[in-house]
Amino acid sequence: MRFLHLSDLHLGKRVNEFSMLEDQAYILKEILNIIDEQKVEAVLIAGDIYDKVIPSAEAVRLLDDFLTRIAARELPVFLISGNHDSAERIAFGSRLMSSRQIYLSPVFESDVEPVTISDRYGEINIYMLPFVKPSLVKRVYPEEEIITYQDAVNAAVQHMQIDTDKRNILLAHQFVTGAARCDSEELSVGGVDDVDASVFDGFDYVALGHLHGPQKIGKETVRYSGTPLKYSFSETNHKKAAVIVDVEEKGKINIQQIPFLPKHDMREVRGTYMEVTALDFYKDMNTDDYLHITLTDEEDIPDAMDMARDAIGIVGIDMEDSGELLPEASRLAQVQKDAPEGAMVSFVDIDFTEYRRKNELRTVKKNCTVPSWLCYEAERAGVNFSAVLQAGLKRELHITD
Repeated sequence: MRFLHLSDLHLGKRVNEFSMLEDQAYILKEILNIIDEQKVEAVLIAGDIYDKVIPSAEAVRLLDDFLTRIAARELPVFLISGNHDSAERIAFGSRLMSSRQIYLSPVFESDVEPVTISDRYGEINIYMLPFVKPSLVKRVYPEEEIITYQDAVNAAVQHMQIDTDKRNILLAHQFVTGAARCDSEELSVGGVDDVDASVFDGFDYVALGHLHGPQKIGKETVRYSGTPLKYSFSETNHKKAAVIVDVEEKGKINIQQIPFLPKHDMREVRGTYMEVTALDFYKDMNTDDYLHITLTDEEDIPDAMDMARDAIGIVGIDMEDSGELLPEASRLAQVQKDAPEGAMVSFVDIDFTEYRRKNELRTVKKNCTVPSWLCYEAERAGVNFSAVLQAGLKRELHITD
C-alpha cells in the first residue's frame, strides 16, 4: 500500500506577522495533485495541524476543504494532534468522520487501539499516538513510574500490545533524540522532551511530526516528514518534500520524496545597501519570494532610516493599491531572535497616508458642480479651479504643507 506522510501543516501560521494562508491553500492543492499523480492510497498526517490551539475560522475552513477533497477520492486519512493543537478540538466528530475513512486521534485517555486496513499482502495496523506529556500519560497509568517523556511514550507504546508478526505503522508527535532542530520550533531546556528511537522498534514505519526539517532518525523507517512550507528564515536551506512510503510484504518498505514547489520560496540575500537597492541585483531572482535581507555595510549608512521608510513605503502603497492587507508590525523579540549576531535592531515607523501624499505625484480627475454665476465670476477673475479645490481639501482635512 502506498502512503503519503505529512506533518506540521500549521494552518493559520503567520511569519513575521504576515499571513501564510494563501501559501498554505496553494500547497494543499499541490499535495492533492501529488496524491493523484503518485496514486497514493492512504494519507498520514502527524500532528500540528493548526498553528494555534484555537485556530482561526480561515484555518478551519482550509482543513475542512482539504479533508473533504481527500474523502471524495475515497482514501483513508489518519490524523493526530500535535503540541500546537487542541487534542479535544482535533478529536471532535471523530466517530462520525471515521465513516468516511477520516480517522482522527482521540484524546489520550486509554490504550491506543489500532485502525486496521488491508491490502493484497494482508492487514496493516495503524496506531495514532497524539502528542503526550508525562503528566497526561501518568493519569492514564497511575500505577506506573512516569517522570520523563521517555517514560511516557514508552508506557503508551507498551500498552499497545503490538503484534510484531503483522505490519504496524505508528503516527507520533514527539522529539526523538538525535534529530536536528531549527529556530521555528518550540525548544525545551536541556532536552527534557527527548525520546529515544528504540521505543519504536516494534513498528515497520514511524511517521513522525514535530520537527520542521525532513530527516530520518537512525534508520529509513523512522522519519520526520517536515513542514510542507518554510515557516522561518532558519529553514531557508530545507528541502521540503512529500514523503511517499510503499509498504509491501512484512519487512519490505520503499521510501521516496517528491519536492514541494511553493507559491513563494523563502530565501536569504546578503549585500551592501547600494547592492540590494539596485534593480540589477534582482534580475535573476524571483522577486515574489519572501526575502531576508542582511546588509553587509561595515560603515554607517547615511539617512538609513529614511531609506528604510522609502523601501517600506513603496511596497506598502503597492499592496494597498492591489487591495492587499498590510501585515502587522513584527514583534521586536522575534526580529532580534532572527537577526545575525551583533546586529543592531530598530523599528521603522511610517505613516502611509503621509508618505503617499509626499511621494505620489500623480493626479486624478474629480467632477464637481458650482452655480453658474460663481463659475462665471471665477473664470473672469482667472481662478485656478484645481488649486482652489486642493487648498480647500487641505484646509478641511487640516493638512499643512
